[in-house]
Parts: sequence; C-alpha cells; structure tokens
Amino acid sequence: MKKLIIAAGTGFLGQVLVNHFQNKFEEIVILTRGKSQIINGIKYVNWNARTFSGWENELENATVLINLAGKSVDCRYTKENKKEILLSRIESTKILNKAVLNCKNPPKHWLNSSTATIYRFSLDKQMDEVNGEIGNDFSINVALSWEKAFFKTETPNTLKTALRTSIVLGKNGGAFIPLKNLAKTGFGGKQGSGNQFVSWIHEDDFANAAAFIIEKEISGIINVVSPEPVQNIVFMQKLRKSVGFPFGIPLNKFFLEIGAFFIRTEPELILKSRNVVPKRLLENGFQFKFGDIDTAFRNLLR
Repeated sequence: MKKLIIAAGTGFLGQVLVNHFQNKFEEIVILTRGKSQIINGIKYVNWNARTFSGWENELENATVLINLAGKSVDCRYTKENKKEILLSRIESTKILNKAVLNCKNPPKHWLNSSTATIYRFSLDKQMDEVNGEIGNDFSINVALSWEKAFFKTETPNTLKTALRTSIVLGKNGGAFIPLKNLAKTGFGGKQGSGNQFVSWIHEDDFANAAAFIIEKEISGIINVVSPEPVQNIVFMQKLRKSVGFPFGIPLNKFFLEIGAFFIRTEPELILKSRNVVPKRLLENGFQFKFGDIDTAFRNLLR
C-alpha cells in the first residue's frame, strides 16, 4: 500500500497504528497540532483540525485515511469541556470531508473513530451493529452527532467505515496503566456495583482489525471490541490475579465520584455497562489474537 494518513496520530492509539503499519505503507503522514517535521521516516504535518492550511494536499493519492481526532473524554464534563468534546469531533470530521471531496485522487478508504459508548447501558443484552440499542445521554449524543457528520457527506470515491471502539488495552498507554496501578496498590476491587460490563480490546487486535477492515474493504459501522465483554468485578479480579496482588479494596459509587472529582474525570467512564460485541468482524472472518481477558492480561504484563 502506498500512503497512510493518520489525523491526530500522535497519541496512544496513533502510535499503536504507526507501529503496526510502518512496514506496510511506503509513506505515513501524521496530521498533528505540533510542528511539521520528519522523524524516523514519518512525516508530521501541522493542522488545526478546523481549517485548510496546506495539510489537505497530503490526502492526494492516499490509500487510507484514519481519523482519531477528538478531545479526550477523560475529563470533567463541564459546559466548556462538553462543548470541546463535541466540536473537536464534528469539526475535524467535517473539514476532512471537505478535503476528501476536493481531492483529484482522494483516499480509497477512510476509517473514522467512533465509540462503543453509543449503545445504551446494558446488563441484559449484548449490543451488535444490527440489533444494538442506542441510548440517550451526553456521550451517546456526541457519538450520534459524530457519525452523522461522518456519513452525511457522500464521498463517491472513498469508502467510509466508522470504528465503534471500546477501551483499548495497551502496554504503553490508555486505560490499562492506571487500572494496573490500582490493582498493584490494593485498590483493585470491583468498582461501583461491579455488575457493569467492560467492553475492551487488546492493542494488537485493534491494529489488526483496522488492517483487516482495509484489506476486506468493509464499510459502514463496525464494533471494534473483543468478542467477550466481562463484568467489572471479573475484570478486576483477573487483573489482580495477573499482577499477583492477593486482594482488592472495592470502590463504591460514592468514593468513585469523589475520586473522579479530584483526578478531573467522570465516574461514567467506569460505571457505564458497555456490553458490546463485534458481530461484523466475526462474520467477515476476523480472528482475534487476544479474544479473552486472561490471554490479554498475560500478554500485557509480560
């Protein structure tokens, strides 16, 4: 494959994708709010994710565009942060739509971030792309607006795929590091009731799924999650066992809300039950390297 563009590719997930694809593409371009430069053969091009400034020319003749842009939801949901969470996703997606339409030779395939949080809180039903039920709260409405901005503009020469991604577990970033540290310091008990489901995916499977979607030219909506969501109480129990800590103090909703306040995040990120499964990936023949949480933890803690 010739050219890969990753918009907002300097974070944890961007690095996971760069590591996976660096020997599979002739050229990788990262759109970044940082300065334009070349590091280890990778081209970094400045953009503000809202207006044209020359970066749009990089999309010409690209094989694949992957957009990861959006303010982290790991923050307090103040009025200002809520606005930025929404606008950072909508505006970056809209400007990329304009850039793609302006190309003489646009990217052949565009993978845009979305989120498995789009489905309702569920303890009883596994949510897939066909029968999943959409809920109604701030995070869900952001996801709906995000996907609408992505699909509303038709790009006749560019396939589009929305990646409804869950928690990505990785050795060097994301949610796994703070969870591992909790377990190692004795606070790795259940969080809240513990009944809520955790939908997750190992970083290698996340990258492999992206490659699979590109290879198979799968468009539309894809749940990028492991096939086995687990309840929080089981997730934390297995994590404690993996790190070799004999017990874990449970954190009830009250203490989670206090803790979330002090570390400037929202308890919803832990308490919502995301019971999501990858129906379309499995139907298309994708094979997970780390399909169960025990195998994933063993690899991540090696």
